[in-house]
Formats: sequence, C-alpha cells, structure tokens
Amino acid sequence: MLTILGFATIVVFLVLTMTNRVSVLIGLIAVPVVAALIGGFGPQLGELSTEGILQVTPVAVMITFAILYFSLMMDEGLFDPAIRRILRWVKGDPARITVGTAVLTMLVALDGDGATTFLITVSAMLPLYQRLGMRPLVLAGVVGLAAGVMNILPWGGPTARAMAVLNVGIDEIFIPVIPSLIAGIVWILAVAWYLGLRERRRIGVASLSADELEHVVAGVRGNGGGAGAGAGTGSGGGSAAAVDLAHDGGPAGRRATPRWRMVANLVLTLVLLAALVAHILPLHVLFILGFVIALIYNRPRWADQQRLLEDHGRAVLLVISMIFAAGIFTGVLGGTGMITAMADSLVSVIPTGLANLLPLLTALTSMPMSLMFTPDAYYFGVLPVLAETYAASGGDPSAIGRAAIMGQMTTGFPLSPLTAATFILIGLTSVQLGEHQRFLFGWAFGTTLVMTAVAILTGAIPL
Repeated sequence: MLTILGFATIVVFLVLTMTNRVSVLIGLIAVPVVAALIGGFGPQLGELSTEGILQVTPVAVMITFAILYFSLMMDEGLFDPAIRRILRWVKGDPARITVGTAVLTMLVALDGDGATTFLITVSAMLPLYQRLGMRPLVLAGVVGLAAGVMNILPWGGPTARAMAVLNVGIDEIFIPVIPSLIAGIVWILAVAWYLGLRERRRIGVASLSADELEHVVAGVRGNGGGAGAGAGTGSGGGSAAAVDLAHDGGPAGRRATPRWRMVANLVLTLVLLAALVAHILPLHVLFILGFVIALIYNRPRWADQQRLLEDHGRAVLLVISMIFAAGIFTGVLGGTGMITAMADSLVSVIPTGLANLLPLLTALTSMPMSLMFTPDAYYFGVLPVLAETYAASGGDPSAIGRAAIMGQMTTGFPLSPLTAATFILIGLTSVQLGEHQRFLFGWAFGTTLVMTAVAILTGAIPL
C-alpha cells in the first residue's frame, strides 16, 4: 500500500507540475497532504509536516542570507572585473557565451555548494543573456549541467554520503571515477557549444561596445544578484580609486565603491568560501556572519540596510517559500514510510541472475532517481541495500557507490524537485520547473551515459 501510494504521489506531483496544471508551491504541499490523508496518516500530518520543515530550516536560513550577501556583493561591484573579462572573450557570440557560462559555473562549483554556485553564476550571466536576447532556459540548462557534473567532487553531498554509508574513502569512490568526471566536463562543454550555436542561429552575433559592456556589468548589480530586483543601468570609469556603481533606487543613487571596500569585500568573500569548503561552521551560520560583517562597512546606516532588504526581499521570499514547501513534501513522504517502501520495492524486483549487472543498472537509473529520492533517502536508504545485494553475489560494494554518483543528485540534482538548489536556479532565471525539466532531462541523462561509458572502459564500473 505504501509503495503504491508513494510512487503515485511522485508521479502525480511530476505530472501536475511538468504540465503546469498547478504551481510547484501548491504541488509540493497539496499532493503529499492528500496522499497522507488517503493513507490514514491524517492525525500525524501536523507532526510530519513540522519535522520536514525543521529539517529544511537550516537550508532556508542559509539561502536567505546567501542571497542577501551575494546581492550586496553584486551591488558593490565585486564580480565586475571577472565579468568584464568573460564579456571581452565572448564578444557577443552566443556560442562563446554558453561555453563561458559552463566554465564559470564549474569554477564556482569548486566550493561544493549548489545554491552558492547558482547564485553567483546566474547573477553574473543573466544580464548578458537578457541583453542579447538569449533564452533564460538555456542559461538555466547550461548552469545546471555544469553544476551537476561538478557535484561529484568528494566534498559534494552525494560522494560524501556514498563514502560514509559504505565506510570507504576517496580512493575507493572518487579517484576511480576521475576519468569519468573529465569526460563529463568535456561533454558539458560540447553541449554548451551546441546550445550556443542554436542561439547564434536564432539571434545572430551581437557587437558589444565598451559602453554596452559597462551597461551589462551594471545590470548584474541592478538585477540584485539576478534574484528578481529591477535592473539598474549605468557606466563606470573603473578608475584606480573607485569603481562606479549604479545602485538601482539605492539610498544614495549612483555612488562609487572605494578601493579599500572592494578589497575588503574580496577578502571577506574568499574567507567565506574557504570556510564553506573547510566546514568550519554550519553553512547558515557562516552566511549570517558574513552578511553581518559585510553590512557593517558597506551599509552601516539602518536606512541603507532597509533599502537593501526591500530591493532583494522578494527574491528571498520566493525561494524560501519553495524550500519550506519542499520540507513538507519530503517530511510527509519520509515520515509515513513511503520512501522506505519505494526503496525496498525497487530492490525486490531485481532478478537474482542480474545481480552481476547491478552496478550498471544503478548507474543507468541513478540520474532519473534524482526525481524520486532525496539524497539522504537514496544514499542512506537505497544504496546500502543495493551494495549489500551486490556484495552477496561476490562483488565490490564500492562499485555500487561509484555507479550511484554517476547521476543520483549529481547530474540529476539541478532538475530534481526534491532539492532547494533547483528552485534557486529556476527562481533566479524565472523559468518554470516543468519547462526546465523537459529541456534539461535529456542532456543530463546524456552526461550520465557518457560518464558511465568511460567508467566501464576504465573498470570503475564492472560488468
């Protein structure tokens, strides 16, 4: 009963949202609530929903202050030099722009946090896409593909979970799949180039003058970190003492950022990113502290702080409302036992004679499973059973872990409705979830197939 109800809940949610019959916010809340009532869990509904909300609260807090922090940094022009260099290289060519987007995403994704990657990359590139008339759907797709393949890094969530569950180290899980990771990166760059060529055929190649370049750079700040605020315009002289900034509706109108403050913001951001990688403190605490420190010398007056919150509060509300709704979704499915029942049923249908092919089957199904299972549910629920089944047939359980990270919440996480980062990506680009999933699914699954093929050739996934 729970298995059928669980799969029915997932299918109904995906159908309703992918066909735009209901909004994601309504689907995340209404569908699991109805399923819980059908399953007789009405009396526990409040408790299950609360547990789910509490589980995602740290993520919601982190994202709230991360958006505010990077929005402030964008307003202060921190990323302007890097954006200018990318713009000079792409020269208005959509094919170069998509490749540049992929490279920038991979570099930012080295910190291992998908939410941060989306915040920085989309904020930097969205104004350029808007200026040239490129589709935001392409931006979301390229960023998602690049971030997904980089989520295989050992400090990323999926690989870390696989190592923890199987009680193995980097040598058993990550090192053998490095050739696959490299192949995945090459594939992503090729896909980005192809998507850029399609955009080039559609809109042509634009010529960006120096003034237009500054206009686009100023648009990064005007977009409020790409998070939904109104776009500001302006040009900057880039003198040695200051960088011109256009604060759209800011407390002082057009103002200059002193060089010392630019340096301070750069140092603070680097320290914050290093602390994120080193896990010195929980992510939400780090972003709270980073935002407060940045406010002290960037926006010391309450009036300026209030204006900052007004400019970017809408983006925060849109994203965290989705996150809390996702908390109810996963809380109900997990607390009722539906996710566990689905995991057990998947394992039970594997014929004994196919046990030797379990690593291959795990790899091929890993990416689609991102749509059904949270990383915790899959790696802590499904993966141990699969690994145990394979070990019983004489196989190395580490092979199951390597197969799982070919797609489960790696290439699959940027289009999964079960992760908060997905809603950040589609929220920043103003793309509908269903549209994003239809566009990205084939390319993401292709990434998994490419990496799996290389893993088979190198012996990382045995046959």
